[in-house]
Amino acid sequence: MKMNQKSSIESRIDYALILPVFFLLLIGLVAVYIAVNQDYPNNVATIVGQQVMWIFVGVGFAFLVMFFSTKFLWQMTPLLYLLGLGLMVLPIVFYSPELVASTGAKNWVTIRGVTLFQPSEFMKISYIIMTARTIVSFQKKYPIRNVQKDFQLIAYLVLWTLPVLGLLYFQKDLGTSLVFIAIFSGMVLISGVSWKILLPTFIGAVVLIGGFLLLFIAPGGTTFLYNIGMDTYKINRIAAWLDPFKNAKSTTYQQAQSLIAIGSGGLKGIGFNKTNLLVPVRESDMIFTVIGENFGFIGGVTLIGLYTLLIYRMLRITLQSNNRFYTYVSTGYIMMLLFHVFENIGAAIGVLPLTGIPLPFISQGGSSIISNLIGVGLMLSMSYQYTLSNEQRRNKSRTEKKITIKRVER
Repeated sequence: MKMNQKSSIESRIDYALILPVFFLLLIGLVAVYIAVNQDYPNNVATIVGQQVMWIFVGVGFAFLVMFFSTKFLWQMTPLLYLLGLGLMVLPIVFYSPELVASTGAKNWVTIRGVTLFQPSEFMKISYIIMTARTIVSFQKKYPIRNVQKDFQLIAYLVLWTLPVLGLLYFQKDLGTSLVFIAIFSGMVLISGVSWKILLPTFIGAVVLIGGFLLLFIAPGGTTFLYNIGMDTYKINRIAAWLDPFKNAKSTTYQQAQSLIAIGSGGLKGIGFNKTNLLVPVRESDMIFTVIGENFGFIGGVTLIGLYTLLIYRMLRITLQSNNRFYTYVSTGYIMMLLFHVFENIGAAIGVLPLTGIPLPFISQGGSSIISNLIGVGLMLSMSYQYTLSNEQRRNKSRTEKKITIKRVER
């Protein structure tokens, strides 16, 4: 009986989802080792060891979450959301002035000089399942929708989004705010909101972004933005994106070094554990420069291919589950991953401005690794619950057949 139970559990695990995650984590460990070995050779064992430990912790959480039933996850969602908000208050109170001075944001909890974790990473998962629950509840209550109801649904979603963005404002973490906006946008888009709302919103966003950029490049534009409260580091990052080599020895140094490092990799890279120049924080935010420099274009394409395979598998699981709640949870997580990947790699190659967003499963950092693996656990849970329900239906069918046969024999 125990053997059958063990076999059943193993058969419900989606190994096709685990495989790309495994290779991404492996590539991440190699990239972190190279970055740390080049920049902090005396701390290789400590930093890489911590990364391995965080991976094991994240895998443990993913394995636990895999066994969550739909009902349990649904009931726990409000509590997880409130817990996430509570944790996000901590960095505003407990922070390192030195870390804030170097990054410009209060997004890490630091107590007595020890940096512990980044609550906003875990809040992303809580926010995703909370908005998913809200959309499903609303759709059940109002199966027939109009523009007025669509606005009402958006208002509910904004209600859960504003506290998060408010706390991120006090943390001065623009990059993470953009991640939540991306998740929000994906959720609204897939919820079936009318194009009469989506189209004007999209046009308005394009006009605002275009207007901001015109103001930024206009004579005296950056001074005006600074005077109305825009942080210096944000201005510098946008300036570095627009012209990375203008002040390559000062404010745009990181962006310029990133482009040179990736460009020097060529097709195959310069070789394992080699570097030609220094790229600040390449073990975390700029980890793609390590892959580009050491493994070249082939290494970069391989990494993007693994992300594509992972997203494809998650979409297959979503379609297979045929569950609305899971569909929205999956959508939110996929939007989160896509935004992280596009923004991180885009910033490294100069297509997008730097925001300090980590590359999923690759960048050094416990909070990001653990939260992403919790997201994988949610996807595994979808597949697990689908397989389990199929098994229960088959067992029920067999039982009914046996009862029918016995009745006929009698």
